[in-house]
Amino acid sequence: MKLPVVVDELDPATVTALLTRCHPGVRVTDVVVLERHELTNAHARLALTYDEPAGAPATVFAKLPPSDPTRRATINATGMGRKEALFYATLAPALDLRTPKVHAAEHGDDGSFVLLLEDLPATGCTVSDGTVGVTPDAAAVALEELAAVHVRYENAFRRSAEAAWVEPAGSGSNYAVDMLRYGIEHHRDRLRDAFVEVAELYTARRVELQHLWHSGLQTVVHGDPHLGNVFDDHGRTGFLDWGIILVSTPLRDVSYFLTMGMDIEDRRHHERDLLRHYLDMRAKFGGTELDPDDVWLQHRIQAAYTVPASCQVVLFPAGMTEARRIFSDAFLDRSMAAVEDLESRAALRQVGV
Repeated sequence: MKLPVVVDELDPATVTALLTRCHPGVRVTDVVVLERHELTNAHARLALTYDEPAGAPATVFAKLPPSDPTRRATINATGMGRKEALFYATLAPALDLRTPKVHAAEHGDDGSFVLLLEDLPATGCTVSDGTVGVTPDAAAVALEELAAVHVRYENAFRRSAEAAWVEPAGSGSNYAVDMLRYGIEHHRDRLRDAFVEVAELYTARRVELQHLWHSGLQTVVHGDPHLGNVFDDHGRTGFLDWGIILVSTPLRDVSYFLTMGMDIEDRRHHERDLLRHYLDMRAKFGGTELDPDDVWLQHRIQAAYTVPASCQVVLFPAGMTEARRIFSDAFLDRSMAAVEDLESRAALRQVGV
């Protein structure tokens, strides 16, 4: 089928065609856009009316590329939408990992895509506004589930058979460099010394750091499990936004989840125990043994990645909504605390960077 380009093209006939793969026999008679907004992509909540629901829900969450043609071309070129659609269509059903239920996941050769997913608020799930992190108990369960995924795909033959489309990390682009420089030049008073030191190192040695952050044991990872990309399902953590899924070190997921998904004080008090728990779960699932001391060092090194991950936040753009400001401030606070607490610059020097 020809994929819809913008939310307004999600008419009854189009939504019926999209839903048919997961809900054979479905017939949609009306589509009402309950709300819409755009960040990286276009998002909308849709209310659906049916002649025949065939098990499809009353509301869905729709995700498409941006409405602006220039931004849409840029996003499509990254392949993020294609990868997310492939994840929901091929990997998610096989994994014991809480992800949004998929009702449609389609992509085109040009990078275009459309997702119709579980409407999380309608099923009682919540996404944090940034002020409330994943609890230690919930983090332990999430790490157990991530361990199972990591162990499953550290086997190169299985990875090739089930997830050949998931690509290894590259050296990245200069995307974050100019924004970090701008932040340092214009908002230095709002940034802690440890954060700035890592930011300056990244602007000078980006390729070297990117290689370091992705080195070691390789497996399929989410790649971006910060607080805005997870949700709470009555105490169980689920994982959203799979557009950055890649082959990398499992510590990319584990460390980033701990530093950017938990509240700062909880992370400080529980991160060592949670890392040990993750290693215990890897052993339970038959994974490659990892040295605990090296894992701690890698956790400290991975914490430095939160600095380029904060590149948009350090612009402190005017005109943000209050909700966006709250989330952005919480995101940056987590990053600055992590690189300071874990002495990330010292850890990088320890490995010669």
